[in-house]
Amino acid sequence: MCDSSFNISETAWCPGCGDFDIISSLKEALETLGKKPHEVLVVGGIGQAAKTPQYINTNGFCGLHGRALPPAVAAKIVNSRLTVIVNTGDGDSYGEGGNHFIHNIRRNVDITHFVHNNQIYGLTKGQASPTTDISHITDIQTAGTIHEPLNPVLLAIAAGAGFVARAFSGDTKHLTSIMIEAIKYRGYSLVDILQPCVSFNKVNTFQWYSKRVYKLDESHDVTDRLKAMEKAMEWGERIPIGILYKKDKPVFNDKIEFLKDNQVLIEKEFHMEKVKSYLKDFV
Repeated sequence: MCDSSFNISETAWCPGCGDFDIISSLKEALETLGKKPHEVLVVGGIGQAAKTPQYINTNGFCGLHGRALPPAVAAKIVNSRLTVIVNTGDGDSYGEGGNHFIHNIRRNVDITHFVHNNQIYGLTKGQASPTTDISHITDIQTAGTIHEPLNPVLLAIAAGAGFVARAFSGDTKHLTSIMIEAIKYRGYSLVDILQPCVSFNKVNTFQWYSKRVYKLDESHDVTDRLKAMEKAMEWGERIPIGILYKKDKPVFNDKIEFLKDNQVLIEKEFHMEKVKSYLKDFV
């Protein structure tokens, strides 16, 4: 872990968990960007990944299962000076939080969404998650999972997200670089981070991912949405990591008159009737 002002040493993660590399990369990214702890808000829901706000020295908020995005979005809307980062797991974001995931892509509030994707429910002891591969045997799915796994990066691109990337916790240098680009992006950014769960997923191990991931190079046009979707659908023997898609889009605050100046909302003076008239098209 990097020696930084963001450090909190004690955690309750299992030795070998990919979450250690992810939080180390996050701290490194924030240091590289010159962020200070008071300038950052880290939000989580419920789960092993969602414990991240407890293990990093920033403003933090731990919410309900699947409900990390609403408070993160609200915090950014009322205080645009904050760098708002959501850290949740594949179950928290894509299962219980699936509805928030889809509709906050549509809102395009300027937050960064890091999903620790270990393809299993880690905190609740190893049942299949939305991203668990078909036929994967767990203590609950004893005959193997029968559902097709969700492809979150494909869904995000199709739903209109402006920044979509995939990374691997085992390559921290690359992961850090992707995190930096995601945080710098103005708008909603998703980074789906593949990581091993050493306790409950004995299939998608560090070695399993290491043999399959490959980095996208400059030949990949990140502005080509169809090509990005093609890359997003690569899964199996080869799995691309890197920025899949990137496009500048108007953010939520740009669309509302009294938020355009990005002044902290509690510092503004405005008439409530004007606020109601501005919001009438959004309710």
